[in-house]
Amino acid sequence: MNLTGILKPEAVKVFSAASSKKRLFQEIGEVANGVYQLNSQATVEALLERETLGPTGVGHGVALPHARLRGIKGVIGIFMMLEKPIDFGAVDRQPVDIAFALFAPEDAGVEHLKALALVSRTLRKPSLCSKLRANLDATTLYAILTESQQQAA
Repeated sequence: MNLTGILKPEAVKVFSAASSKKRLFQEIGEVANGVYQLNSQATVEALLERETLGPTGVGHGVALPHARLRGIKGVIGIFMMLEKPIDFGAVDRQPVDIAFALFAPEDAGVEHLKALALVSRTLRKPSLCSKLRANLDATTLYAILTESQQQAA
């Protein structure tokens, strides 16, 4: 499994109007609808429901919101770079400016966990996050994300 298999270039966005976690989830829902033809409301509700189990802000300004959805065939991702960090209830209490949302089929077991581990490992690298934060161009962000994986392979 690699990022190019779960993340389409058009699912990488820079978001300037994030004022809250819910607003970010709404934007993720809109991207999910536009890029993957998912129901945006169902996507937002699934993210909010998952978040009630515990915040998905993993620290160092990174969040990995994720949910299982009916009707999708494989794991898919959406990457959002926030121009202005938002409070996300992260484990280290730091605001979030990098969010990588993952969606998996309802019956996905190991594939969902593998995707979460892959994204987590990728975004745990301080040098990679610094590169991402220095760029606000979606094409460049996609290249940085996928290039980091090719070097690791």
